[in-house]
Amino acid sequence: MIERFRLLIRRIGYSLRGGFLVRPLTIALALGCIGVVSSWLEEAHPAISAWIPASLLLPSDPQVTQVILAGIAGSIMTVVSIVFAILLMTLTLASMQFSPRIIVSFVRDRVTQWTLGVFLGTFLYCTGALPAARFRPQPFAPVATTAGAILLAIVCVGLLLFLIHHISQAIGVNHIVDRIAAETEVVIDEVMPLPLQPRAELAHKVDLTAWDKPILNKVSGYIRFLDTQRLLDLATALHVKVRVVRRVGQFVPAETPLLLVYKGERLNSDNQEQFRAAFDMGPSRTLQQDVEFGILQIVDIALKAISPAVNDPTTAISCVDHLSRLAIRIASREMPEPLLFDLKGVARVNVPWIDFDRLLDSAFEQIRMYSKADVAVSMRLLRAYGDIASTTQDPGYKKTLLERAKRVVRGCEHRIEMDELKPMLVRLTALERSTAF
Repeated sequence: MIERFRLLIRRIGYSLRGGFLVRPLTIALALGCIGVVSSWLEEAHPAISAWIPASLLLPSDPQVTQVILAGIAGSIMTVVSIVFAILLMTLTLASMQFSPRIIVSFVRDRVTQWTLGVFLGTFLYCTGALPAARFRPQPFAPVATTAGAILLAIVCVGLLLFLIHHISQAIGVNHIVDRIAAETEVVIDEVMPLPLQPRAELAHKVDLTAWDKPILNKVSGYIRFLDTQRLLDLATALHVKVRVVRRVGQFVPAETPLLLVYKGERLNSDNQEQFRAAFDMGPSRTLQQDVEFGILQIVDIALKAISPAVNDPTTAISCVDHLSRLAIRIASREMPEPLLFDLKGVARVNVPWIDFDRLLDSAFEQIRMYSKADVAVSMRLLRAYGDIASTTQDPGYKKTLLERAKRVVRGCEHRIEMDELKPMLVRLTALERSTAF
């Protein structure tokens, strides 16, 4: 129960951290509390107002204070409703033009979150301070608090202008792709923290055929996060060995195997539930541990750009550039270890992770297939392979990149003229020389 609760807290934290709830709500409630407390302090300690310059600029008239606070609160809510209706419409159009998955990136934007929080906070600030301005039992006007409301209104105007400027840039395809790539790099650093080491033969040969006792999945969904340390601790404590059937990012239907266990007769229903609690399942993929998901978002934009309906190779080229950026980072890192050992050196957990070849497939293969008649995109694919090869010393990676580059040229041979093919052959020759051993 504790493990499932901990994973639930992590899931909720990840979901809310990137939405229009936690940060805007925190800012709004904080400003609302400030409005209530400041007006109360002004009334409880009248001497405070005498020391504030605002008391010299604003009349101590409750009616004037009420008009100012009510006017700011009403106008702020009007602006919020209009601006964010336009914002959501903009996001809808951007998702239709590029990819529906980029909405996640937009709602995680901190400028938008802070703007929403300050706007709502100004409304709550004015609403919280408004009851303090009254005529009975004795007239009182929170002058300093009203000055704070005016200051917040000015800040809201500035934020509104900055938000319009920011959104006009944020919906640009280059900005979108760059932001997705930056978020994916963070995931790469978390999942693959170690630099690439020279390859060696696998010292431990593990027989996986005996790991045949299934632990069934209960809720259909994508594996969004996997607590590998928890799996290792459970397998060690219960003296079993477990193999995860599918990797992070893949879909697991209900009542299909989630884990296969060696000596699974040692597990009861409670133990199986503890193993399930190490998985975060959800209806959609996320960037918690799923490097491929970030890559696929960029690929979606590239494929839509080179489709005949859009015909925008420049956008596709930009996507290839950022995909090569991610591939270079991945090629420089050690892939996650599939086998996890206990303190005695016994392999307890086998976790499948996506390898470099499959990541290259996800990043470039669909673009290659749909750009066989596009010289510019195909040339940029060859350049991307050359850039990746020039940054890695792994001979296996170099060989893979060279084979993929040859595949690009072979795919274009029957679709373009020979004169157009010559620059590609020159670039392929340069890649062959740079990857020669």
